[in-house]
Amino acid sequence: MNNPTSSEIELKLLIEAIYLKYSYDFRDYAGASQKRRVLHALRQLRCESISELQAKVLHDPDTFMELLQYLTIPTTEMFRDPDYFLALREQVVPFLKTYPSLKIWIAGCSTGEELYSMAILLKEEGLLDRSIIYATDINPHSLDKAKKGIFSLERVRSYTANYQAAGGKQSFSDYYTAAYDAALFDRSLCENVSFADHSLATDSVFSETHLVCCRNVMIYFNHELQERALGLFHESLCHRGFLGLGSKESIDFSGHANAFEPLVKAQRIYRKR
Repeated sequence: MNNPTSSEIELKLLIEAIYLKYSYDFRDYAGASQKRRVLHALRQLRCESISELQAKVLHDPDTFMELLQYLTIPTTEMFRDPDYFLALREQVVPFLKTYPSLKIWIAGCSTGEELYSMAILLKEEGLLDRSIIYATDINPHSLDKAKKGIFSLERVRSYTANYQAAGGKQSFSDYYTAAYDAALFDRSLCENVSFADHSLATDSVFSETHLVCCRNVMIYFNHELQERALGLFHESLCHRGFLGLGSKESIDFSGHANAFEPLVKAQRIYRKR
């Protein structure tokens, strides 16, 4: 076995220090992605080494909050992978309509694009008023942005094609008000949304749900943390509940594989056995 390099040791010590000081647990995140993000943060935070960054993080909570933005870089868009949302609309919504009320968990909601996409879909299917949506993330700044529902108008224009490909039933512009270079989304979309700080690495299940969506999040986890997250989702879901994952994620080689059956395998939508 090769001995770890100095930078690998420094990185491990930084991640351990963050856990001990701030209770944010990145110890089971995929190493390569984590290293890239920390090295990028070094340049932005003007540190010569990971050890220097660690010292700053330990003694200055503001520096930690800055670093957190790099450790949890959101890569998202509205109606990302439109075929996924189309499959939800056509294959999952008919089942959801049989429930008198719904609870839906958007795990790792980031800055809110996935949340608003889901809210729009539910509204068009007549389900939003009887749904409670839990939108969770470990980054408080991302949650604040999600709550505000303000996005770059340039990016929102590019989401229109996604919305249409996802089976959208109205004009996408009906859901937001444009002002200057920003788009403010209809506040009614979030009337039944509960925003919460939640870590899949350390926190537990908080409610029984009918649908869990956690897309393009577990690709940043190592195997152990992926297993933990899938265990939380299985525990949270009601009998015959639904799980939606990202296009690069699968439960096929998980210890929880037998607990779910594929409903739309190409779109990574599963149903609890």
